Amino acid sequence: MRIRSFIIAYALVLTILLFADRRPGSTQQDRYSHVVDLTDGRKATAPNDTAPESRTRIIAPATLIPGTWAAGQIPPERLVAPLVVMDLNVAPEGSTQISLDDIAAWESHHGMIPQGAVVAIRRADARDDLSSADRSTTDLPTTPLPITRDAAMFLIEARYTIAFAVETPVNLTSDRTLARQLALHGNYVVEGTARLASLPATGSLIIVAPAKNKKPSEAPVRILAMVR
Repeated sequence: MRIRSFIIAYALVLTILLFADRRPGSTQQDRYSHVVDLTDGRKATAPNDTAPESRTRIIAPATLIPGTWAAGQIPPERLVAPLVVMDLNVAPEGSTQISLDDIAAWESHHGMIPQGAVVAIRRADARDDLSSADRSTTDLPTTPLPITRDAAMFLIEARYTIAFAVETPVNLTSDRTLARQLALHGNYVVEGTARLASLPATGSLIIVAPAKNKKPSEAPVRILAMVR
């Protein structure tokens, strides 16, 4: 019953946003043209052959530091935010992480990252291979968060970033200092996202809908992007 109520509330929020976007007097620039579901629609087999779970999951602050927000305790205002997309160069000569220089180059081209945004990091090769959005995340290795600690802290402290979204499974234990700072600043990470290749670098709005529970562990989540 709780899950059904959550789904109804989630649909209601989306309806309100879409209705508000069409209110009289809104400019064409403020309108969103379509919605992209960034949730990986396939299922990942859970350990011990239990019921399968969604591959798109949220790593809440409580996963990193007990006593901070669990997935269902994250304030609603931190679940709807501007979305910016950065490309990670995965070529042999490329870097495996977004750097401060990459952020500077991005902002010189697209403008300053809006405050309170969610930053999505996609593989550069995914832009030319839309089928990569349907790749099994179980076929991808678990990797550190694809952004350097200095770059992440700049986004968190100077741009007030509230979350990061990535396409692959993430291992945050490789940099415990960064993991701790993420939790202390109320940031969460969404792993296993899909269809980032279909998004523009700026102008989208992301809606993150974790299950309403108090468990601190990683939880399945559905995410939508409203695209201008």
